[in-house]
Amino acid sequence: MKTVTLMVPDDFELDNQEVALLVATRLYEKGRLSLGQAADLVGLTKTRFAEILGNYDVSLFNYPASDLSRDIANA
Repeated sequence: MKTVTLMVPDDFELDNQEVALLVATRLYEKGRLSLGQAADLVGLTKTRFAEILGNYDVSLFNYPASDLSRDIANA
């Protein structure tokens, strides 16, 4: 696993865990990480990470609308 160093202003009111959660939730939302990978990134269980997703306005069901429309048409 890579280590990334990020320089932030001293008055930035987020701790390392919060920054990791922001990155993990965004990567999950974009489909770049699975739920398990995102949870591992921040050191949480999949269940706990899934519970936290709502706090970041990220849906647990990461399913593109285009796929849903296609699935309905094929039903």
